Amino acid sequence: MTRTLQGTQAVQPPGMTQRFWASTSRVIGKLADEPLGMAGFLILALLVLIAIFAPLIAPYDPARQMLGDALQPPSLAHWAGTDEFGRDILSRLIYGTRITIQTVLSVSLIVGPIGLVIGVVAGFFGGRTDAILMRATDIVLSFPSLILALAFAASLGAGLGTAIVAISLTAWPPIARLARAEALVVRNADYVAAARLYGASPLRVLFFYIAPMCAPSVIVRLTLNMAGIILTAASLGFLGLGAQPPSPEWGAMISSGRKFMLDYWWVAVMPGVAILLTSLAFNIAGDTLRDLLDPRHARS
Repeated sequence: MTRTLQGTQAVQPPGMTQRFWASTSRVIGKLADEPLGMAGFLILALLVLIAIFAPLIAPYDPARQMLGDALQPPSLAHWAGTDEFGRDILSRLIYGTRITIQTVLSVSLIVGPIGLVIGVVAGFFGGRTDAILMRATDIVLSFPSLILALAFAASLGAGLGTAIVAISLTAWPPIARLARAEALVVRNADYVAAARLYGASPLRVLFFYIAPMCAPSVIVRLTLNMAGIILTAASLGFLGLGAQPPSPEWGAMISSGRKFMLDYWWVAVMPGVAILLTSLAFNIAGDTLRDLLDPRHARS
């Protein structure tokens, strides 16, 4: 009997931890074959570390004004130069990373669940429910997202929280339409039919069988949308509807530096380069993540 039990234990499937590390190692192995994607993920990891350890990394206080050092070009003392108030631009860019990461994560955590729920409910139930939800989605999609975000931000008042809410209110429709398309395919799967035969309720089928299968596509779409979120947030900051001074928001930094663009280029160019690199990293990471999670888009 002991030998039988030991033999049974020997052939037991691996535990949750072992399966997690096995799947993680497979993803890392595939990621190693994508050097450009690996570079994108490394840049994003570096940005997260910069945001977390900004007080330790920044050489100066981002709000400290030194009028005697105003509009100094890049040098060993100030690697990215100084602005019109003598504030170190590199320090402000480092602290601005916190605002950018906070905006991206907040919008994604709001938009992802809203779009996923609306999409899977519309795709699963169909009929009048689908028609009502999709017509509401089409109404939001009919407006240019930036214009609609500007309208919400102007009506709610300037501020970082307002910018996050305004972007979230305009960013969920593409996620909802993607989730609906996935749900239309998944709801006819054999395992969904089997769950219904075993007596699973519609809500259980919806949230335990269909929504998890739609989540990977939504995550990929969110990653690809993060660059657009950054640009929209920077646009709101540029127009004075995002984070307010003296917060080192990159769009607001470009807005204040545009007055000195011809003679003191670094004041506006440095935050512009930060926006460019961050948006590019998110686009590369999203494209690579799509290839890893969806074999239909794998590169040949």
